[in-house]
Amino acid sequence: MISIIIFSIETIPDLKPHTRKVLHYVDLFIVAVFTIEYFLRIYLARHKFKFIFSFFGLIDLLAILPFYLSIGVDLRALRALRFLSVFRILKLIRYSKAIHHFVRAIKSAKEEILLFIFATLILIFFSAVGIYYFEHEQQPEYFSSVFDSLWWAVITLTTVGYGDVYPITVGGRIFTFFILMIGLGIIAIPTAIISAALTKSMDRKGEK
Repeated sequence: MISIIIFSIETIPDLKPHTRKVLHYVDLFIVAVFTIEYFLRIYLARHKFKFIFSFFGLIDLLAILPFYLSIGVDLRALRALRFLSVFRILKLIRYSKAIHHFVRAIKSAKEEILLFIFATLILIFFSAVGIYYFEHEQQPEYFSSVFDSLWWAVITLTTVGYGDVYPITVGGRIFTFFILMIGLGIIAIPTAIISAALTKSMDRKGEK
């Protein structure tokens, strides 16, 4: 958590050099702790390669790798690598029982989630095609192709509706109404899937 707070503070543009220096040294200490922890986990693991390529092993590696990769690189590359340090927050997963329940629920419902994602992608594509044929002639600057229409399809199916791209034809508006109704149902589906999986996970824990 300290590491993520430091990362956020360092983005403040008018930060004093002294403050930035202190934050840098604190970050160095955190990287040193994470590095020692990572190699100790490898040393103590029964199956070392299995741990290295496991979920937690990769998270532990991503927590320290950006720092070492940033040594000797230019400023632009450094900014990109520093962004990867936000993966450190995922280390909290290891110590949270609630998150462990959530991860188990996701694993148990992965087939249903993958099916939902696949169906959603198909719906997004069909929505983009539909709005393209309704709005292309009236708004060629926004709906010049199916690929440009994908943005509208995503923000409409997710019911976000930024308002930057919207239909002006009667057919396009009627089509949008039905897409919005479908979008409301789409939002509810993953919630129900994960909720059911979490309930099963908690029931199994109670039985044990």
